[in-house]
Amino acid sequence: MPGLHGGSMTQNAAMPLIAAEHICVRFGGPEVLHDVSLRVDPGEIVTIVGPNGSGKSTLLRALLGIVPVTSGRIARADGLRLGYVPQRLTLDHSLPLTVRRFLSLPIRVSDGAATAALARVGLPGVEGQQMVGLSGGQMQRVLLARALLVNPQILVLDEPTQGLDQPGEASFYRLIAEVRKDTGAAVLMVSHDLHVVMAASDRVICLNGHICCEGAPRVVSSAPEYRALFGLGTQGALALYQHVHDHDHATPHDHSHDHAHDHGHPHDHHPEKEPHSHA
Repeated sequence: MPGLHGGSMTQNAAMPLIAAEHICVRFGGPEVLHDVSLRVDPGEIVTIVGPNGSGKSTLLRALLGIVPVTSGRIARADGLRLGYVPQRLTLDHSLPLTVRRFLSLPIRVSDGAATAALARVGLPGVEGQQMVGLSGGQMQRVLLARALLVNPQILVLDEPTQGLDQPGEASFYRLIAEVRKDTGAAVLMVSHDLHVVMAASDRVICLNGHICCEGAPRVVSSAPEYRALFGLGTQGALALYQHVHDHDHATPHDHSHDHAHDHGHPHDHHPEKEPHSHA
């Protein structure tokens, strides 16, 4: 993977795993991203939302070093282990490629490691199957297994459930939550599933070429910039999630100290979510 623009940083308790500082991205015309700054700290789930064409995938690709930035700086912790699950994988149907062979691209892994990774994502025994014969849900789980083979400190997922049905989406997000709990890996995710985002994220970033608002899910969902893009529908979905999961609504919560642009403490207690286990 290409080196990230701006180099690396030594990791300690106060340092993020990866950070962007005032980055801009341009592809020959108008800027796709303008003055974007963000950070991902160890163990947290950060989700990027935004309308189509808002630059979400471009931002992930810039953080990964795939897309060059026009200006600004991207840095990551020294020796950062990063696992990437793309939005989709296009395969040549005329090319025979088994799951086992795919897991060893580009770096060969042992049979034991491949078997363990597939079992971890709920696909034991599929090593001999052809990649082109997998269902959408199976494909995403194989991509996740491949990402887990590097024992990542951060998982980067670009709309990983696009094209899956609702049960498939729910199952995949549960798997991500389990992986995060078991491994302590941070998660940086682009998602269109707003109800899941509001239920499962530590921090939400609303992007529309620039960062419109950022903060805890409940704070962002109340921000005028967020509502201008997505309306008020998420409120009902969030209430439904809380009801189904029997969350406690009895205690009043004061959010007067929060702000939609707060960059301070991504792990503040969020009453709308079950607590996460951080490594």
